[in-house]
Amino acid sequence: MSSISGRGPEVIVGIDLVQVSQVARSLDSLGEAYMRRICTPEEIAYCNTNPMMAPTRFAARFAAKEATLKVLRLDDQGLDLRTIEVTQMPGGWTDLVLHGRALELAQAAGWSSVSVSLSHEGDYASAVVAVVVDKTANR
Repeated sequence: MSSISGRGPEVIVGIDLVQVSQVARSLDSLGEAYMRRICTPEEIAYCNTNPMMAPTRFAARFAAKEATLKVLRLDDQGLDLRTIEVTQMPGGWTDLVLHGRALELAQAAGWSSVSVSLSHEGDYASAVVAVVVDKTANR
């Protein structure tokens, strides 16, 4: 979103939708290798606490990471998905924690805050990431 007045903060939103059955197939065929390629050890531990929900939880986290990439607006740069971490809070909501290169890119882009929301229904999981950008930051 562009600021209409040219002043004040800018809000950027990314969204992604993932088919849970595709993630389930990847988990079946690649197992731990799939998990370790996209998730942090903490994310893997949380997703695997309930084996019946694991594919859905992995799919939602993958969607959050893809939505974050959209907000980062990286052109053709690659980024290790494990530098984008979805943390589960005790009250049930999730937070987004950036590490390494993802954190550096977000800081350089002037991110002042980030919010993530995950949802799943049937064979689909989705995530929305919203970022407030400080337009006075060096970009």
